[in-house]
Amino acid sequence: MADNDLDALRAERLAQLQQQYGGSSGNNAEKQEAQKEQMRQQEEMKHTILSQVLDQQARARLNTLKISKPEKAQMFENMVIRMAQMGQVRGKLDDAQFVSILESVNAQMPQSKSTVKYDRRRAAIDSDDDDDYGC
Repeated sequence: MADNDLDALRAERLAQLQQQYGGSSGNNAEKQEAQKEQMRQQEEMKHTILSQVLDQQARARLNTLKISKPEKAQMFENMVIRMAQMGQVRGKLDDAQFVSILESVNAQMPQSKSTVKYDRRRAAIDSDDDDDYGC
């Protein structure tokens, strides 16, 4: 095969692969940029709703919860936003209401039990059992 034929086959194969896997890289970059913009708008809308629904103490508690348990904070945010959209929230939620909603989120979350297993047999085999103290 000549170099021209080989180049033509490569170009044809490249076009097939691009068509199969979602188009050219320029189009893919535009899609990614559009997705980032959409995610940013959703985050902004979420923060707006939460600031309208939660008072200052509840927002502070939510920020603390985000740092310690991000999954639980995400579930709480989604629940509060859903409640606000359905009209179940009247006015701003204070700290006591925040805690009651958080307890219902805790009930929904799967509980993971962490256990600590201590192997006493290994601890009993110690090289420090020698009588090196007096001499």
